[in-house]
Amino acid sequence: MDIAEQLLDLATKAGAEVAEVYQAKSLSRPVFFEANRLKQLETAQSEGIALRLWKDGRPGIAVAYGAVDPQILVAKSLELSQLNDRETPELNAANRNVYRDLGHTIPMEELVAMGKSAIELVRADFPDVLCSSQWDCDIETTRLVNTLGLDCSYTDTTLSGYLAVEWIRGDDFLSVGDGQTQRGELDPAKIAQSVIKRLQWAKKNVNPPTGKIPVLFTAKAADMLWETVQAAMNGKQVMEGASPWSDRLGKKVVSPLLTIAQEPDRGPFSCPFDDEGSPTRSLTLIQAGQLKLFYADRTIGRQLGSGSTGNGFRSGLGSYPTPDLVNLTIAPGKLSFPELVQHLDAGIIIDQILGSDAGMSGDFSINVELGYRVRNGEIVGRVKDTMVSGNVYTALKQVVALGADIDWNGPCHTPSLIVEGLSVTGRG
Repeated sequence: MDIAEQLLDLATKAGAEVAEVYQAKSLSRPVFFEANRLKQLETAQSEGIALRLWKDGRPGIAVAYGAVDPQILVAKSLELSQLNDRETPELNAANRNVYRDLGHTIPMEELVAMGKSAIELVRADFPDVLCSSQWDCDIETTRLVNTLGLDCSYTDTTLSGYLAVEWIRGDDFLSVGDGQTQRGELDPAKIAQSVIKRLQWAKKNVNPPTGKIPVLFTAKAADMLWETVQAAMNGKQVMEGASPWSDRLGKKVVSPLLTIAQEPDRGPFSCPFDDEGSPTRSLTLIQAGQLKLFYADRTIGRQLGSGSTGNGFRSGLGSYPTPDLVNLTIAPGKLSFPELVQHLDAGIIIDQILGSDAGMSGDFSINVELGYRVRNGEIVGRVKDTMVSGNVYTALKQVVALGADIDWNGPCHTPSLIVEGLSVTGRG
């Protein structure tokens, strides 16, 4: 028997009614550049295992990293179970499936070449900048096994590249960054050109407009809005009465331009099953502005009466599954980014922000780390010392245009968008 089967066997013999083992392994080979030069190469490897069992209806979970003594891990889980209240175990029944890896590894030498190429491209146009960069090939394997016969696993190989540029001009400091996460291949030239374009827009500093004005969020910055939306559709928040959309199912909650879905089979963050072993699936959460569905894990799905939507994920090995989304996707519009800019007579573009997300209340007041002023449909320069405030729920009712430039920002696939009537303050 392998370690997972040993743990389940020992837990059953020790009196556990049911048990599960969650295994996570990762191997990463990051390449770091600093001040335009290769700094270091690393290899990082980790392996962890979590045993969760129920004895007398009481749950206990214990975690170990590296070498594991099965007897000790079972004993710890049993001891911890006696401290907890009784609950209904939420385990998936028999299903055995090994999902194929959609990615593939590339050698470290190729990652180094990508980093050098991206930096050379930027410095050819802007020789005075300082570039730092990180390129990585990350391999993660997840396996979930339980005493009901479930045994499923998948390996996820992803490539990532990120380029950050600092441009110091006297007392003026500018930081610009962009990157990619992909399966199979990266495009360092595309990353470099994205950074170059932003440096060109920021050559001139201009005074920000103030008052209630339209704001264009790039795909990078728009993620701030979607974090609040994800929280509002979380079944756990709905059950606790914390979501303002708890009683809005079937009703319009955002602009009719917005259709929001979960697409677990797409892109570099695809995921075949959640951390409870439930298959993930495509979900339409908001369609043409109307709220269609709350997402849930097994426990919350039972309480809601909807069942699991395949969204039970762990924040760490020692955590219980809770509702979370995988690959939130916002349906794009038809306008290119230049066409979105031309849509603005006067406004600003937000590309990078400072500050945390808005939270469940939706209220936000963010400092613009990198933004630009638009006059008569053209970018005229970078704005500094600028703050934008508003409420996410209100802002998403005021979306007037969506871009076709959909892009990944972590596991969120989003286009750029224009929101009318946000409050902008700043000083020249």
